[in-house]
This record gives sequence, C-alpha cells and structure tokens, in this order.
Amino acid sequence: MKFIRPQAKKLIRRLKEPRRIIQSISGARQVGKTTLALQVAERSHLPCHFASADEPTLRAGAGWIVSQWEEARHLAERPGKKGALLILDEVQKIPRWSATIKGLWDEDTRRRKPVKVVLLGSAPLLLGQGLTESLAGRFETLHLPHWSFSEMREAFGWDLQQYLFYGAYPGAAPLIKKPPRWSRNIKDSLIETTISRDVLLLSRVDKPALLRRLFELGCAYSGQILSYRKIAGQLQDAGNVTTLAHYLDLLAGAGTLAGLQKYTGSMVASRRSIPKLQVFNTALITAQSSMTRREMLKDKQLMGRLTESAVGAHLLNATVGGECELFYWRENNREVDFVLRKGKKLAAIEVKSGKVPASLSGLDDFANRFKPTKSLIIGTGGVSLERFLSTPAEYWVT
Repeated sequence: MKFIRPQAKKLIRRLKEPRRIIQSISGARQVGKTTLALQVAERSHLPCHFASADEPTLRAGAGWIVSQWEEARHLAERPGKKGALLILDEVQKIPRWSATIKGLWDEDTRRRKPVKVVLLGSAPLLLGQGLTESLAGRFETLHLPHWSFSEMREAFGWDLQQYLFYGAYPGAAPLIKKPPRWSRNIKDSLIETTISRDVLLLSRVDKPALLRRLFELGCAYSGQILSYRKIAGQLQDAGNVTTLAHYLDLLAGAGTLAGLQKYTGSMVASRRSIPKLQVFNTALITAQSSMTRREMLKDKQLMGRLTESAVGAHLLNATVGGECELFYWRENNREVDFVLRKGKKLAAIEVKSGKVPASLSGLDDFANRFKPTKSLIIGTGGVSLERFLSTPAEYWVT
C-alpha cells in the first residue's frame, strides 16, 4: 500500500534525531502498526531486523529478546553502516520484557552501540505498564488509532456508506466485494484473536464466557446507555458491577469496546455513572450482524444507530493518545450524545439521525449548565456527517 499515515512521518522524523530513545507504537489489532513500522524502516534507510512474539506456539523468554537484539547489533556493525533498526512486535507477551530491554538498552548506551529500537503492541495498557515500570526516561509512545474516514477514502476510495458499514480495518478492505468472507475475517482474525490473545491470555478473567457475551452485547447496543444491572440481566449472569466494569475496561484497553461515562464536571461522579456503550470501529457491529449492507441501508432505525456509532468511534479514537476525553450527558429526558473535552474546553455534540427534534433541547440545557466552547448538530440542519468524519475531532474543541 502506497498510502502512508501521518504517524509514520512523525516516527521517521524521530528516528532521524541524534538522541537515542526507544520508540513504542501502541494500538488495537489490524490498525496497521506492523505495516507502518515496515514503511518507516524502508524510509529510514537503516538495515532493519524485524521479529514478532505473536506466534501462538512461541514460548519465548528473555533469551528471545537477546537473540533479536544481537541480530540488530550485527547489522549495525557491518562496514559502512551507521546503525541499525530493531522492530519487536507484540513484545508485551514476553515475560519480564521491559527489564530485559532496559538492560540491553543501557548496555548499548554505555558502549555507544547505534541500535535504534521500535516496540509494537496491540495491548496498549500492558505495553504502557511495562514501559513506565522499567524504561522510564528511555521511551516515547506513538498512539495509533483506528483509521479515519479520510484515510479509508484516500487509501481505498471508499464513500461514506462503505465507511459506515465496513468500518475502518485496512487489512479487511480488499474483501468487501465478498461480504461473507469480509465478515468472517473480522470475526475470526480480529475479534476472536483480540479476545483470546490480547485479553484472556494477558489479563486475569475469571469468567471468559461472560466477557465474550459482554463484548457481543456491547456491539449490539453501541450508542446506547445501559446500566450494569441491565447488562447483567441481558447476559443472564450473576456477575457483579465491579466484574462487568473491569471487563469493559479490558475491552477498551484492547481498542474494541468502551463504556463512556456521564459528564458531570466531577471526576468522581463520572466514574460512578451508568456507561454508554461505544465501539471503536463500526465493523465490529456489522460483521456480527446477519444483515447485508443493502438491508441495513433500508432500515432507518439501524442506520441511525450505525451513524451515531460512527460519530462516537471517530471521537473515541481521538482519545487514544490521552489528549481528549469523551463523555455523554443525560439529565431526566434531556440528553447530549457526546461531550468532547480537551483541557478546559468542551464540545457538545448531538447526532440528528432518526431522532425526534425535541431531543435537541438537551444541547440547550447542557449549554446553560456547562457553557461549552461549541454545540454541534451532526446531520440534517447542522454539520454534514461526511464533513464531520473528515475533520479531526480535536478541531471542534480548539
């Protein structure tokens, strides 16, 4: 693929700097981390050694990392070379990986070995934990969100309806002409792999069946506010609120499903609120549906939910790097679909698709109470959906 994401250009600039610092790329599965890293390696003009710890049969330990590191050192010491690039994919799956890398990195620093290192991980929380525990002061992270509508349009020529239905997984894009195959790819290669490898193997989950059902329910109810008690009732499980909230956090950490909190102006109150379920990518909804694209386009109610989920996914992915925060707001029968916060600035966002006009009064109530920087209507009478999805989310709060 010739298309290059903006994050690749940023990483290339970082690798050209004279300072030595570990670069980490975190993001969900199939958002293009490996492709981006290899594109960067090609344009860095450095000899590169790439290795992945994601093989299901791999039982690697610290020795695996040492072996890969030695390969990179060998490349860096070849005549006429001014260094080498080492890319380690899914490194968080190696026990005590961060301590091992710290020792090797510090050794190279003392001996002035010109090895530059890029770490990739599809479990952002675990990767970040290892970096902060052992590699403080030695790394910086590039957060890679799901692809935007603009990126899918530029790379694959997609229109808005294709983006709404097929979402934003570049690896599955060539399969959309064969919808059953596309759907199977999303369910098997992405959903199942994420849950079985990135969540269940790397975190303590006492009820894996409950977590899987929670994910399926969350995708089906994306864009809806659902109390944990109602979630437990839908799942027909006695799991307590703490367990469900923990599992929802794990799914959010894997870049699949999040529970948005109610905006209250108070951090403590927000954390205790009823969650609004929101997918990171609309493909997670449609791939698990038995409906075809044509059938869904004819169903105004389903298209309304899909449209709101697409807007939510666009906003949610803007929070991946921690620069923005996303909430919803509801008071009695007044509601604002999304509240985007950056610093002290707020944007109140209402998606007008298949809703009665009276629901827009929530924007007025929210504006009177919290004085947002901007109040937006997405859809009829407001900002067009195509324009909104083509604009970086941070634009609306800056």
